Amino acid sequence: MSELIQIGSANKRPPQPKAEDLNLQFSEKAVQELAALVSHYPNKKACILPGLWLAQREYGGFLPGDAIAEVAHRLERSYAEVEGVATFYSLYNTAHKPGRHKIELCTCLSCHVNGAWDLRDQLVKKLGIHHGETTDDGMFTLEEVECLNSCDRAPCMQVGSDYYGPLTAESLDEIIEKLRHTEESTVVQYAADVVRVQLAYDEA
Repeated sequence: MSELIQIGSANKRPPQPKAEDLNLQFSEKAVQELAALVSHYPNKKACILPGLWLAQREYGGFLPGDAIAEVAHRLERSYAEVEGVATFYSLYNTAHKPGRHKIELCTCLSCHVNGAWDLRDQLVKKLGIHHGETTDDGMFTLEEVECLNSCDRAPCMQVGSDYYGPLTAESLDEIIEKLRHTEESTVVQYAADVVRVQLAYDEA
C-alpha cells in the first residue's frame, strides 16, 4: 500500500469551537455592517463571502479559526461550511497571517515573457523570502499568483487594492521602498475596500 505524499507543511486548522468558547471580536460598526449586508440577500448563507471579507478586515487581514467561527456564529451556519468557503478562495488569508504588505507577483504567460521571473528573483534577493513566506519583521509577504487580468501592463503585481505595471527593476525597488514607509496595512485596507464596495453596491 502506497504512502500519502504531502508537499509542503500541513495547513492545520483548529476544530470547531464550542459556543461557550467563542471569542467574538467584531466591532459594533462591523456588526451593523454585517446586518446591512445580510438584509440584501435571500438568506444568511448567501452572505458568507461578504461576511468573510468583513472578518478579514476586523481580524487584521487574516482569518484564523476564531474569525471563521465568528462568521459562522453570526450567520448561523456551521463552522465547517464557512471554513470550506474561506479555504476555497485564495484571496482569503487562511493558511498564515500575511505581512503588512502582501506582494502578489503575476507569473502567468504575459508577465512571464515580459520578465516576471527576473523580478521574482529580484524580490527574493531584496526581501530574503520566497513564495508564501513573510519577512522576519512582518513587513512583506511574497506570493506568485496567476493572471491578474492586467496583461496590458505586464509584468505586473498587486499590493492591496493597487496594481503596478509594467514593472521594471528600478520601479520595483521604488515601490518596495515606498511600502516600507507605509504604516497602514495594505492587506487590511484591501479587505476594507471590498466591504465598502459591497455596502455601496447593496445600497444602490
